[in-house]
Amino acid sequence: MPLISRLACSLAGEVRTVRLLPGTTAVRAYGRAEVEEAFRCTFGLNPGYRAAILGGPLRAAGVDDDDAVRVVELAGHPFFVGTLFLPQLASTPLTPHPLIVGYLRAAAAFHDSRHMGAGCGVPGNALEGSCG
Repeated sequence: MPLISRLACSLAGEVRTVRLLPGTTAVRAYGRAEVEEAFRCTFGLNPGYRAAILGGPLRAAGVDDDDAVRVVELAGHPFFVGTLFLPQLASTPLTPHPLIVGYLRAAAAFHDSRHMGAGCGVPGNALEGSCG
């Protein structure tokens, strides 16, 4: 039985409600618990493996009306979010998708945590070239 399997009914071209679970990175990024997303996929998590997969550090972060997992996250990671929809296709420079914004914020925070204590941003600092 494959881990990833064809969906019995393709989601390609459908817009579905996704319920984001409390305390997840996804719900923090969106700022609400229910969202509408357009799907372009024909694959999903094989329900036969759901308990085994989600029994470890990977957790369900969003489900659809059929309780099928549509968003997963890696517990303890600043921003490891996987979706069955494509946030980048719903994002524009003027209206970025909430998950794209969340990812960029997490990347900026990671960068700052690695470089801000090293004298970065101080003109003339010998470490200035390593801050980028």
